Amino acid sequence: MRARTRTGLGVLAAGVASVLLAGTASAAPTPGAPGVGDSYYPNAGNGGTDVLHYDIRLTYQPATDVLAGTTTLLLTATQDLSRFDLDFALKASSVLVNNRPAQFTNQTGNGELVITPAQPLLKGQTATVVVAYSDTPSTEQVDGLNGWKKGPFGALGVDEPQSSAWWFPANDHPTDKATYDVSIEAPDDNVAVTNGTLVRKTKSRAGWTRWQWRSTKQQATYLTSFIVGKYELNQSTTPDGKPFITAYGSDLGDSLYAAKASVERTPEIDAFLATKFGPYPFEAEGGVVTSGIGFSLENQTRPTYGTRNFLAGSNTTLIAHENAHQWFGDNVSLGRWSDIWLNEGFASYAEWLWSEHEGEGTVAELAQYTYDSNPADGALWKLIPADPGADNQFDNAVYDRGALTLQALRTAVGDESFFKILQAWQAQKGGSNGRIQEFIALAEKVSGKPLYDLFQTWLYTSGKPAVGPNGASPAAFTARTASVKPKSFDQIQANHRNLAAEHKH
Repeated sequence: MRARTRTGLGVLAAGVASVLLAGTASAAPTPGAPGVGDSYYPNAGNGGTDVLHYDIRLTYQPATDVLAGTTTLLLTATQDLSRFDLDFALKASSVLVNNRPAQFTNQTGNGELVITPAQPLLKGQTATVVVAYSDTPSTEQVDGLNGWKKGPFGALGVDEPQSSAWWFPANDHPTDKATYDVSIEAPDDNVAVTNGTLVRKTKSRAGWTRWQWRSTKQQATYLTSFIVGKYELNQSTTPDGKPFITAYGSDLGDSLYAAKASVERTPEIDAFLATKFGPYPFEAEGGVVTSGIGFSLENQTRPTYGTRNFLAGSNTTLIAHENAHQWFGDNVSLGRWSDIWLNEGFASYAEWLWSEHEGEGTVAELAQYTYDSNPADGALWKLIPADPGADNQFDNAVYDRGALTLQALRTAVGDESFFKILQAWQAQKGGSNGRIQEFIALAEKVSGKPLYDLFQTWLYTSGKPAVGPNGASPAAFTARTASVKPKSFDQIQANHRNLAAEHKH
């Protein structure tokens, strides 16, 4: 009733004031989420920020495992932020946001560095964040796991789905890719290797050398590698003029030449894959072979291979697998970790493509043998590749059944449409990320065929499909030839066992 006694002007002024106050309240900066909402890894990535660039400048002492230096992040706020997280397992000693000291909390046990800037960040604002740190990565765990490898081979920041947290603070999820400058100082008798192009190598001080690397293409955090140790480093150029850099651990022993006979063929293999998938997407090529891991990982421009993979001799199917990831996983990254088929199914199919190219079993033969040799009650058919669960991301079903899905697709749409689909996926999603459903929609658009039932059968339903990957009556196969094991089959299976064996989840 009192409001009615005010003058019209007073009522208007009060109304305007209340609107302004309400607007201010609704626009108050809020904390960024501690994760991007990935169901497999709830704390992976961070809400409220988009990292544009990482400038990582470190000194590493192999004798003590002390890693010290700074990481500078250029990031854009995607909301009004009162505070934000970075994924980091080490202890920060100071944080600057836009050159002003920021409050921070090291929640190392769950891998979060929580930063409260002196002034809130506004949506669309680009900020410079400098994190200084000195810590011992091998002593730090996140959710009971440690993604750092330390031993006679040196040190490795190489793993999937997480490894960056043990050497630089980041938005650690494939949906936030960035460019990188990485500078690592190490003792003179060590080599420091990461991704992209080696810009310079300088004698920084007595007994120490600094290695400066640059990655100019969008790159996911888990694909960014830290490798320091005693390695033979080789530099050359590919036939089309890109830097080609390889490194081999000094302790590879009898596997050294087999590893070289495989990895040194990378430009040849990439050139072949480009005829299937479209142009190679990055500025450099290469590979590193180390005794520090048993698996292998598709680190961008320079995959890392475990020595174990070359104990029986050369292994070019593995080189094809990891380099296929340069297209499927690196250039087009996962929208969510449940979409892992978009990485592993395609890289496994590339092993079959390379086998056919080398005359060691055609794609159709490998697909049919895989289908025929796994009984209906076998483990291969129990897992759903489209959503295997965090504990089964690297299960053989994701690799083998994933590749079988692609052969079934190829059978359904024909060769021309099949490879158009793969190349269109690269053209449309390159430098970004994608989801399985987006790939299915693209496949239907390019082929002009309804494909729901096919993907439902091969990707989304447990149980052995009633019809094999080559169709109901594969004319190329008789009962006799279908039972003949292709020459490359055992090697490809060994690759998949090694890839699954040591991945940390």
